[in-house]
Amino acid sequence: MKEKNKIQLSDHFTYGRMMRFTLPPIVMMIFTSIYGVVDGFFVSNFVGKSAFTAVNFVMPVIMILGGLGFMFGTGGSALIAKTLGEGDSERANGIFSMLILFSALCGVAIAGIGLAVLRPVVALLGAEGELLENSILYARVVIIGIPALFLQYEFQSLLVTAEKPKLGLWVTVAAGVTNMALDALFVAVFRWGIVGAAVATVLSECIGGLLPVVYFFCKNTSRLRFTKPVFSGRDLLRICTNGSSELMSNIAMSLVSMLYNTQLLRYAGEDGVAAYGVLMYVSMIFVAVFFGFSVGTAPVIGFHFGAQNHGELKSLLRKSLTVISVFSVCMFALALGLAKPLSLLFVGYDETLMEMTLHAFFIFSFSFFFSGFAIYGSSFFTALNDGITSAIISFLRTLVFQIAAVLIFPLIWKLDGIWISIVAAEAMAVVVSAAFLVAKRKKYHY
Repeated sequence: MKEKNKIQLSDHFTYGRMMRFTLPPIVMMIFTSIYGVVDGFFVSNFVGKSAFTAVNFVMPVIMILGGLGFMFGTGGSALIAKTLGEGDSERANGIFSMLILFSALCGVAIAGIGLAVLRPVVALLGAEGELLENSILYARVVIIGIPALFLQYEFQSLLVTAEKPKLGLWVTVAAGVTNMALDALFVAVFRWGIVGAAVATVLSECIGGLLPVVYFFCKNTSRLRFTKPVFSGRDLLRICTNGSSELMSNIAMSLVSMLYNTQLLRYAGEDGVAAYGVLMYVSMIFVAVFFGFSVGTAPVIGFHFGAQNHGELKSLLRKSLTVISVFSVCMFALALGLAKPLSLLFVGYDETLMEMTLHAFFIFSFSFFFSGFAIYGSSFFTALNDGITSAIISFLRTLVFQIAAVLIFPLIWKLDGIWISIVAAEAMAVVVSAAFLVAKRKKYHY
């Protein structure tokens, strides 16, 4: 018997039903983003600008290592949702069980590799002296939590596919509250410095990654459950292909962040890196709205694609683009309104840095008009199990356009060119996404 008011993947989605279903993933993504923001706040205000710069400098390296978690989560969710839409629940559960086991083992291996190459990689990026040592100190602890981070990223998508978005929200809230409380305790009270911030992050990731494992091992009412895992190289390849855009996006954003840091060191010194860090913290929270909406709608799109409900696909795409348009305007307005208080929160103790951050904030705010559409475009094709198209969009958005802009624009506009490049790259990505949506309409019948 269908639970009262429970939203299922097979339902027709009105605007109201869509927002009810996607609100938990949106809030979930926001809370996930807050982890890094909280670390940054406590490190900046209780440890100092140098430590804050170090955390921002090494974060792209950590995110590259964690990128496989995004790939497994989004790619696996797309394949599992499509399989459910085809009516094969047994196979869907088999894929799910294999994915969790395989990704956990991968996380352990990646953590080991990360620890081995950490120092030479950070040194190669240009860090030296205190910046180098602080970066390594923070990263060594955080990398240990990579297996839990993998699981956390995966379950953000898989709990939505299991028709348990609210559970995903509560798990993420529990992890987020843990991170905030431990940051306050370890950094502000115990004065453990950046090590304290790193330990707080790892422990919160364990909450986010392991609680869902316990849930699926117990008797539950979700669409998914753990069964005996059966290794399938073909299914793993499809998962990796489907999720390649998210992996590409994560790696590309991290590589681009390294390049931005290098350019900023050249044009503005360590203050530039610190200002960019503030922008990225704010961006993570704001862009999380777009990512959360995309994560929430992706299993629904995958299900109806698998069930060949073409009319519902058209409806989902039309409504999604409308919602993103509204979100884009709201994010832009919020960014302008909150620029000063957020800058004060992180770097209010340094007037020069504060002025630089505010100026960058104003330019950067315009990117929110564009970023949501490109993010959704990539996610939409992932949900259709068209990982190649999704990867192309992500590759161009997060790597090609960004690199080209950040290398060329500073030659014309100096430091302002770095901030402008973010906006320009997002705008170009929207054009590419729109072109693919038009070109693929007949193939996927949306």
